[in-house]
Amino acid sequence: MTHIISDIDIIKETDKEACELARISEDNAAPTQRKLYIESYGCQMNFSDSEIVTSIMIDLGYGTTSNYHEADVIFLNTCSIRDNAEVKVRKRLAAFGPVKKKNKNLQIGVLGCMAERLKSQLLDEEKLVDMVVGPDAYKSLPALLAQVDDGHKAVNVFLSREETYADITPVRLNSNGLCAYISIMRGCNNMCSFCIVPYTRGRERSRDANSIVKEAHDLYQEGYREVTLLGQNVDSYHWESEGKTETVNFAQLLEKVALVNPLLRVRFSTSHPKDITDEVLYTMKKHHNICKYIHLPAQSGDNRILDLMARSYTREWYLGKIEAINRIMEGECTISTDLIVGFCGETEEEHQNTLDLYRQVRYNYAYMFAYSERPGTPAAKNLVDDIAADVKQRRLAELIALERSITLEKNHEAIGKTFEVLVEGPSKRNEEEWGGRNSQYQWVVFPKKECKKGDYIQVKITHCTTGTLNGVIVDEQS
Repeated sequence: MTHIISDIDIIKETDKEACELARISEDNAAPTQRKLYIESYGCQMNFSDSEIVTSIMIDLGYGTTSNYHEADVIFLNTCSIRDNAEVKVRKRLAAFGPVKKKNKNLQIGVLGCMAERLKSQLLDEEKLVDMVVGPDAYKSLPALLAQVDDGHKAVNVFLSREETYADITPVRLNSNGLCAYISIMRGCNNMCSFCIVPYTRGRERSRDANSIVKEAHDLYQEGYREVTLLGQNVDSYHWESEGKTETVNFAQLLEKVALVNPLLRVRFSTSHPKDITDEVLYTMKKHHNICKYIHLPAQSGDNRILDLMARSYTREWYLGKIEAINRIMEGECTISTDLIVGFCGETEEEHQNTLDLYRQVRYNYAYMFAYSERPGTPAAKNLVDDIAADVKQRRLAELIALERSITLEKNHEAIGKTFEVLVEGPSKRNEEEWGGRNSQYQWVVFPKKECKKGDYIQVKITHCTTGTLNGVIVDEQS
């Protein structure tokens, strides 16, 4: 079972408890099998990694369970992007204490970015933890589990310059059977001063393009109709075959996956502004099934703060990239972003510059955060986290209010338009309605008619809320 708890996937981020996004409803363990229970926290990459871990564990003979009281092994796949994310993991570990007392053979492992950041220190701080495994060490799980079986603690946090897990077929967890993630690269070479990712996931390395295309093809044959290409910075994807007879950049990879089948939608995340190219944009425009949506993190709208963040671009350069997206995509592409308020030394004027950037771009939505200092980052070493917590929260509230206002305005602009929507299933709030996303990643709800999950249908938008477009199914000719 995978249970996803996400900071990244919460659009209106505050310090409230993170929401549960998905849960597997069926167990697949035979009575005699050892059982795995796994939870994922953080970004989509962590969820994708959990699918790799589950595949490795199934090959070891494990089944999965949705009840951690029945588990022989509990894994928490963790996030370190903010302190609050790690606090949630520690609280969750504490909740497993009574279960561990009842079942002395229960093994508990911490995986992912928090494991990589704290390493063996985590074993001393959390006595319940038996093993600590970094993001590049999942193939060592059989040996680590055997070590714990022998009564020892186990650690592997080796960061690889080569591991991409291209040879492992993920077990699709919490899947609706239509949408799946494909990891195309790992790590990050962008040393943004606030970010822990290069230290917990290592340097960039790109996966074999042929294995990516094969995975997309296999998913389509299995009935999937949408894939999301994942990486810390997908636009820097660069793969060379042995002997360097073939070189593939991200735009070329996008096209290869789009050509698998015109009925297979292709999305991607995340883009770094400095790397997304016009070639990518023209490829998106060329292929109907490449979704017209880009997540383009700005982080700040002020040049001095951008420089302190080591983002390698200016506000003006970033706005030029937004102009290129709107021009090449002819206004059909929705854009979202990441923004941090309260970064080291940020003045009120600099905060206002971020709000002004938001008004200029008019994002469809944003992932917004108050700055959280991460130990070991350049910002933690060289800058002072000197913005008071109440000031950070007030600035965050101002940004959230602006985001809600503009998102509602943007959704109102969709009224009267007709979109192609992939039917994903019944609406969560009303079983008499279907729900699905359009190419622009907007959630669309509409009354049920003669269509089924997995169909592409035309929906005319009649009204909206901040988070949803509501419409009716129309004939393609109308």
